[in-house]
Amino acid sequence: MKNLIEDWKSRKGRQKKQHRKFIQKLKRHRGKHLDRLAEDIHERVFEKLDCLDCANCCSSIPPIVNKTDANRIAKYLGMKIGEFERKYLTIDEDEDVVMNQSPCPFLEQDNRCQIYEVRPKACREYPHTDGRQFSQKLSYHAPNAQYCPASFQILEEMMRSVPT
Repeated sequence: MKNLIEDWKSRKGRQKKQHRKFIQKLKRHRGKHLDRLAEDIHERVFEKLDCLDCANCCSSIPPIVNKTDANRIAKYLGMKIGEFERKYLTIDEDEDVVMNQSPCPFLEQDNRCQIYEVRPKACREYPHTDGRQFSQKLSYHAPNAQYCPASFQILEEMMRSVPT
């Protein structure tokens, strides 16, 4: 596991441009075939990688928090929604409601999430590489590969597997 994370750290900057170009080429391959391939690769990569060994997403990307998420988390924490919003949320430059801190205020020292059972949808779906989302979220994958070793490894394997 650690080797994949170290590989990502050492190569992510050099691969950034290649990943962007590859995603542009993948737009021609959208659909169920690409999603099935992504699902297979996603499963193989996550058999080798444990998010708890990294948690870079939680340390560096404030997640979008929708109203449903905010209400669920506030209830879980025993807070009124207004109090939760004031304490934990902000509006970012894209006008999205996001957590107001990085690292996430719910990230624990051991990389576990204090609110894992009720975490935001954006956290549950990250890095958007499973088969159900892969084609729909193509524009996310190259940027996510800069933050997530699993995204990076999935793109690397796809580059070897998909004729472009």
